[in-house]
Amino acid sequence: MAHASDLIADDIEAYLHEHENKDLLRFITCGSVDDGKSTLIGRLLHDSKMIFDDQLAAITQASKKSGTTGEEVDLALLVDGLQSEREQGITIDVAYRFFSTDKRKFIIADTPGHEQYTRNMATGASTAGLAVILIDARYGVQTQTKRHSFIADLVGIRHLVIAINKMDLVDYSQQRFDEIVAEYRAFAEQLGADDIRFVPLSALKGDNVVNKSEAMSWYAGPALLELLESVEVRADHNLTDLRLPVQYVNRPNLDFRGYAGTLEAGVLRPGQAIKVLPSGKTSTVERIVTFDGDLEDAWPGQAITVTLADEIDISRGDWIVAADAEVAEAIAFDADLVWMNEQALEPGRQVDIRLAGRSVAGQIEAIHYQVDVNTLEHHDAERLELNAIARCRVALTGEVPIDAYERSPGTGSFIVIDRLSNVTVGAGMIRGAAEAGDGVASGEVDWAGFEVELNALVRKYFPHWEAKDVRELLK
Repeated sequence: MAHASDLIADDIEAYLHEHENKDLLRFITCGSVDDGKSTLIGRLLHDSKMIFDDQLAAITQASKKSGTTGEEVDLALLVDGLQSEREQGITIDVAYRFFSTDKRKFIIADTPGHEQYTRNMATGASTAGLAVILIDARYGVQTQTKRHSFIADLVGIRHLVIAINKMDLVDYSQQRFDEIVAEYRAFAEQLGADDIRFVPLSALKGDNVVNKSEAMSWYAGPALLELLESVEVRADHNLTDLRLPVQYVNRPNLDFRGYAGTLEAGVLRPGQAIKVLPSGKTSTVERIVTFDGDLEDAWPGQAITVTLADEIDISRGDWIVAADAEVAEAIAFDADLVWMNEQALEPGRQVDIRLAGRSVAGQIEAIHYQVDVNTLEHHDAERLELNAIARCRVALTGEVPIDAYERSPGTGSFIVIDRLSNVTVGAGMIRGAAEAGDGVASGEVDWAGFEVELNALVRKYFPHWEAKDVRELLK
């Protein structure tokens, strides 16, 4: 929902122009179970007048059946829309909401707090630029607080807002607030985030959410919305290293051949010299085409179609980079992996790796260490269970261009696809290239790692064959 403006009545074109040119901030709310994440979003939308009358009427009616706030309207129902969420009073799936103020546009992702839904939280965090981490003032820093803080740090979120909620239940105590701040700062020394803010609030009562709280006069900082409007996120984008992974070759007629994709990093302009990876062919940008017309320049996050001055063989998964760019190409890399499947990961299992539009066969070759999210200590692991996080070595069957996640998240992240079910079973962030192991080399198949998948396929489709017969045939 958009912020109400006088320009809508006076000059609709000026309003639309103003709205289009606002900053967009994607952020998530996360933390432990029952810390008040959904209520906070509901309060944020309600107090900033971003709720339609029919929406308010609907949740008022639903509060009588599923609400947890007594006679008051349960604002958490704005984002907890699934029947099971309302019955249990918890968040299960990631819920997205859009709203805007006169200063900025926002997309909020409300993520679940239960440990079993950690993978959902990681999904919501993957596209966010800021994380609002809620802490119940009664209980302080919990296991999930640490887990979600670590995942936010892992996916490169540089701005953390620690919202210490339910201050009304501790009599708006400054001493309790200071205790939790000290406790979290001690934990956060192990994180890489360089911008951490603390806000005491009550999502239920509305204290310090949109308006400053009269009950906490000892707090001199901004309310949550003011902080969200003012935090600087533009500098987080990589404007130096040009990265345009090709997602689609657009060929509507004989006179047009364009290469479509989302610009992940850098600034692209017509006339710019570029190089295509992995072929290494060079050319110059002729046009930058969008639905609304050609652009003079393109910036990270924009979906564009590029035409080149020369005819070059470019396919889905190829990268368009600066002509003088030095990009690493590797057959194996080290990565931080979040395992998202009920079936545990065991090294050597054949999978498909989807990286920046390219799909390549490979395997999780080794687990270097697993991270204990409570202490952030490293320990050995032979397998990864659901929601486990570990530093792993990924080996591929072919050489591909790679980026470190810190340098370019769009080209430095990947997902892991199960080859039998085609289900996404993991997500990872590349940390750097590694030497290829003995098990997999370019153009070869690791039969030992393929044994499990091969046997399963044989049992399903060729029950009268033996695995060794199929292996011999494929050779």
